Amino acid sequence: MKKKIALLLAGLMTLGSLSVMPVMAEEADLSELIAAAQEEGELVVYGSCEEEYLAAAVDHFQELYNIKTSYQRLSTGEVYSKIQEEAGNPSADVWFGGTTDPYNMAAKDGLLENYEAQNASHLLSDMYRDADGAWYGIYKGILGFMVNVDELERMGLDTPADWQDLLDEKYAGKIWLSNYNTAGTAKLVVNTMIQKYGHDEGIQYLVDLDKNIEVYTKSGSGPSKNVGTGECVIGIGFLHDGITQIVDNGYGNIGLIIPSSGTSFEIGATAIFKGAAHPNAAKLWIEYALSPECVELAAQYGSYQFLVLDNAQQPEVAEEFGLDPENVMEYDFEDAKENTATYIEEVMTALGDAADGRFQTE
Repeated sequence: MKKKIALLLAGLMTLGSLSVMPVMAEEADLSELIAAAQEEGELVVYGSCEEEYLAAAVDHFQELYNIKTSYQRLSTGEVYSKIQEEAGNPSADVWFGGTTDPYNMAAKDGLLENYEAQNASHLLSDMYRDADGAWYGIYKGILGFMVNVDELERMGLDTPADWQDLLDEKYAGKIWLSNYNTAGTAKLVVNTMIQKYGHDEGIQYLVDLDKNIEVYTKSGSGPSKNVGTGECVIGIGFLHDGITQIVDNGYGNIGLIIPSSGTSFEIGATAIFKGAAHPNAAKLWIEYALSPECVELAAQYGSYQFLVLDNAQQPEVAEEFGLDPENVMEYDFEDAKENTATYIEEVMTALGDAADGRFQTE
């Protein structure tokens, strides 16, 4: 029923698209950019958010501007690897969704095109953009734990309240996390542990945590999708993914945990690839992605992240679960930008040395 309502709302937005373009034009004169983008006539999107939201955003952009728009859904790690291989000749024009750590890695490698977006004036803070315009934030998500409360009760286990609790041997084989190589979520976990505990201690934490991990999933949302069924008892990931499982899929047995000693957050981003075949359509996409017309689609399609634009309406359901987007640690984005690739290599080496090949993925 909820999906039918979402489709109806999307239809109403489409019918109202003639009024949407003038509204955006009032805030920023995009008429010349729109004309140039329509002359190119095509746009290709790599998306790292959930596919329902990605598809809705792409479809609405196409309807608004009459530009043929296609997409491929890939994890942030997969996108980063792909554009590295394509070396300045990308098969897509823009990147949409997913955490900023891989975006920063791509920016450092010169794989993203700087663009000063007019609609970036609506960002809540400069924290939600790259200083040079390599990427812009569209949403914010809190990192935490999702637990199957029924399974924990059946096993006679208490609910982990903090990061250190996850190291207890009683949770062995009960924790899922995403893959450090493929998922931006896992890269954020690495940076969070290093920033929280220090370099050596943070890497050692992840080595110790590995002893209790049952599965490393390719995508950051993978653990959340298996908690409600009980296949995963404790999942590490973004809490809005847990909300999706509770609200949209009816898994009332999922508990959401914000680590008591503090946690970090993602900024979901969007960017233009260096060498994009459709540069004007790509710039128009960035302006569109930084508008309520795009970001408010998220909640209609099961993505309940906090929005980072001052003219967008926050998803009420996220606040109903008691999540506070400001109750997070101060995250060092510059350190992450400079060192994420190195940290991942160090973690994988440490895991290989310590785990005797036990590291496995979904």
